Formats: sequence, C-alpha cells, structure tokens
Amino acid sequence: MRTILGVAVGAAVTPAFFYSIPSLTTTLLIIPLFTILIGLLGVLFFRKFFKFDFPTAYFSSMPGGVQDMIVFAEEAGANVRSVSLIHATRILVIVVFLPIVLSSFWEINLTNPPGMPIKELQPLQLLLLLVSAVFGWRIAKKVGLFGASILGPLILAAVFSLSGFLTNRPPAEIIWAAQYFIAIGIGVKYVGISSIEIRRDILAGLIFSILLLLLTTCVLALVLILKIAEPVEAILSFAPGGQGELVVLAIIVGADLTFVVAHHLLRIFFVILGAPIVMAMLPQKYKN
Repeated sequence: MRTILGVAVGAAVTPAFFYSIPSLTTTLLIIPLFTILIGLLGVLFFRKFFKFDFPTAYFSSMPGGVQDMIVFAEEAGANVRSVSLIHATRILVIVVFLPIVLSSFWEINLTNPPGMPIKELQPLQLLLLLVSAVFGWRIAKKVGLFGASILGPLILAAVFSLSGFLTNRPPAEIIWAAQYFIAIGIGVKYVGISSIEIRRDILAGLIFSILLLLLTTCVLALVLILKIAEPVEAILSFAPGGQGELVVLAIIVGADLTFVVAHHLLRIFFVILGAPIVMAMLPQKYKN
C-alpha cells in the first residue's frame, strides 16, 4: 500500500517542482531544529516520568521511520515492544487529530475524491503506475535504500512523470484502498496488548503525543507569523506523524504534495541518519 503513496507523490514531480525548491529553503531549515527539540523533549519526558532506560526513551522519542527506529532500538538493547507501542500511539493521535483540525478551523472538505476514477485512466497510464510501484520498490529494496516501499516507487514514477510519459496519479479507488490498509496497519500494532502496557506505554505515548502537538503548535505559529508557508501545507509538513499517513491526508485535502513530502523526507532522512550516530557518540554517563 505504501508503494501507491510513493507513486502518487512521484507522479506529482514535474519540472515546476525543481523550480520551487529554492523557495522551500527557509521551512526546510526548521525541520532539523524541530526534530532535535522533539528528541530532547521525549528523552527527558520518558526518563523522568516513566523511568525508561535510555535506549528505550531515546528511540521512542525519534519522530520518524518507525520500522527503522524499531530495528535501531533492538540493536541498542531497548524495549522494542514499548518503542513500537509509543510510536503507534503517536501516529494514531496525529492521524485522528489532524483531520478534525483541518475540517473544523480551515473547513477543508475531506470527502473529495483523491484522484480520477480508475475507468477514466488510459491503459498505458495504469501500466506505468503499476511498473513504478512494483519495480520501483524492488529496485530500491535491492540497493538498500531506506524507506524503499515509498521512495523507490516515488523515484521511478518521478522519472516517468518528468519524461512526460506519466500524467496521472493512482486512481481514487487505489488511494482509498491504501488509506484502508494503512489504517489497519496502525491498529494491529496493539494486538496482544497487556494491562501493564496500557498503563505504561500507551499512557506514555498519549501524553508524549499531547506534548508534541503543543510543541508543533508553537513551531506552526512561528511559521505562520513569518508567512513562509500556507497554513494547510505547514500543518501537514510539520506534523510529527507517519510519512505515509500524512501523504494520504495531503492527497485528500489537495495540498501541495511536493511541499509536504519534501519536509517529511528531510525529517525521516535526518532521523534515520542521525539517530544511530548520535546514540553511538553519546558518552556512557548520559545513557545511565
């Protein structure tokens, strides 16, 4: 299902996207600083109030690349189950909260079709979308690209789009299917949860999510006061939710996909590259 999101974003990459990159510099520079703030807030919160060991607190705080954070957490000896549940709760809260905000304050219509009906797309377009999804994912996985299921299809679809062959994103029915299964993917992370995990991990995740929303609101207020981004694009770009889930929401509300995706890719890249490096460089006294 994530390959569909990758293709949808890649199909939106046109020459105009590259012309717009310089205009994104200011907001893109905020992403690393914002990510560091989230990490510091999370580590202090989980260590002080829930007494998590350092690796568990550290990788539970990193806002992005959930599967990658779980892998890193396991290698660092963290409580993988706690890390997984906290991240699942963070994404769940953001995914539930954002549509309410967008529809209540900006009166965004969340019932718009996210694309053309499948019957209106030409066979060649459907074939290119399928090739982008399957081969893009497999090639990216083969070369070890992080986020292969999204980035591989995104890159291949972008190549087809820039060459002029691909002119449509995936049909509405396919994007609706992606929404459905990605939502299920969030929910099944709670399978087999115990009462202890509800009291500790889920509660920790809920409180941390509220803190994240407050921090995000402060950053968004700064961005909007400086008028360096439109409100809807800013909200979807800085919300510390899952990349896939926020891409789906951006498609539905008709936001500038390239703007939103550029910010999330930078956040994910920064976290995946930086989190294990910082963890390895920290003196042992900070990990006790």
